[in-house]
Formats: sequence, C-alpha cells, structure tokens
Amino acid sequence: MRVPMTEYLYIDLSTEQWVCRPCGHNLGDARGSYKEGTLVFDRDPREIHPPIIDPEKYEFTFSPDPAYCRILEYCCPKCGTQMETEYLPPGHPPTIDMIWDIDALRTQWEERGEDPELVVDYGPGENAVTDMRSTHEGHHNHSHR
Repeated sequence: MRVPMTEYLYIDLSTEQWVCRPCGHNLGDARGSYKEGTLVFDRDPREIHPPIIDPEKYEFTFSPDPAYCRILEYCCPKCGTQMETEYLPPGHPPTIDMIWDIDALRTQWEERGEDPELVVDYGPGENAVTDMRSTHEGHHNHSHR
C-alpha cells in the first residue's frame, strides 16, 4: 500500500520506503529522511535571486548574500523531479521536515479499508498538465491591453 505524502513522495507501507511519485524510484527508509535518497544541489542564491541593483555600486542588492544564505534543492536521482527546496545558513545541516510513525500510519489505513492512492488525490498524475489546463479554463478570457 502506497500513501501519498506530498505531491512528489509516497511512503510504500509494504516495503517501508520513500518512493518518488512521478517515476517510482526508491528513495530509502521511510523511518528516516527521504532527503538522504535524493540528489542535493547547493545553489548560490544569487543564481535564483539575481541582484536588482548594480553589485559594483551597492553593497545591498536585494539578492541573498551567499555568506549568510544557501539554497538546497532536493531532486529524484532517477527522473530529476525537484521534491523540496530549503533556504539555510551556510554550514547548517538539511532540515528534517517529516518524521512519520510508520506503524500507526499502516494501522490507520488498514482500519479505514480504503486505498490511500484513491482517497488522497493531489499531486502529479498521468494527465497533470491537462488537468491543470481544465482547472484554469475560462479564467483567461480577458485582455491586458
């Protein structure tokens, strides 16, 4: 039984593993952090938030200073889906954003007698782009002239 935990993560209760929802890649022990099974990109914040004013002329440019901020991107090593992003001070370890009681989660879903993949209906699906288009149809009938 797979339980959707975020848009991009399942917990497979039969194997007790984190799983990438888009591609099914195993990301490791669900009793630990899924982040350990991802590729981590330590990004220079100036790449994400470029300076608004000239850094040659001004000390403060509205761009995060890499001496005080780093951006970590966590991606599936198989399909490249970005699962999480966090802003941290340099040297700070990755945060642990989810810890689940796997036994209680299993019991909860067994007692409900429902398939969590059918009950929890958020996240990517085979028609994700089409589904998003239909959600927003009719909302763009105006002009910006």
